[in-house]
Amino acid sequence: MNRGEILANGVLDSKALLSRYLNGFDDSNRTTQAPNLPNHLAWCLGHCALTMHRAAEKIDGHPLPDGQFILKADRGDEHRFGTETVSFASTPVGDPAVYPSLSRCVAIFDSACDRIALAARMATDAKLDERIKWGPGETTLGSLVLRMIFHNGTHCGQITDLRRALKIGSIFA
Repeated sequence: MNRGEILANGVLDSKALLSRYLNGFDDSNRTTQAPNLPNHLAWCLGHCALTMHRAAEKIDGHPLPDGQFILKADRGDEHRFGTETVSFASTPVGDPAVYPSLSRCVAIFDSACDRIALAARMATDAKLDERIKWGPGETTLGSLVLRMIFHNGTHCGQITDLRRALKIGSIFA
């Protein structure tokens, strides 16, 4: 197994692990914000998806996929996220009309995981070693894919805290 395949498998594992924590959420609570917690479920899924698509774009050169995001929009709709509603440093709002339905949020998140996994799998070692600007710093494309795995894990932790705060219950029960 080469490095790209290992990174791809890690992304797909993070998708599978995060999906376990979606049980108990539905369209009625996907935008419920718990006190003292930073993000609700729809925001987490959209934010992770947007970030992974932006990272994949650095590898595969393709823009955000049609039908998943409304560019530079401060609200989405039933089918798409507004990029400004889930971008870095955005603030989640409790209005369900601003975000896609739960099933669509999950489909967009899954699509982003699949895209970056494919991009990593298809990339040569030389491509994964390319240095790029990301935020205020610089990294390699391979490290950026690894960072997406940890990023998904960070937001999975937020979803876990949200489950507790909303009294949804354990996934292990």
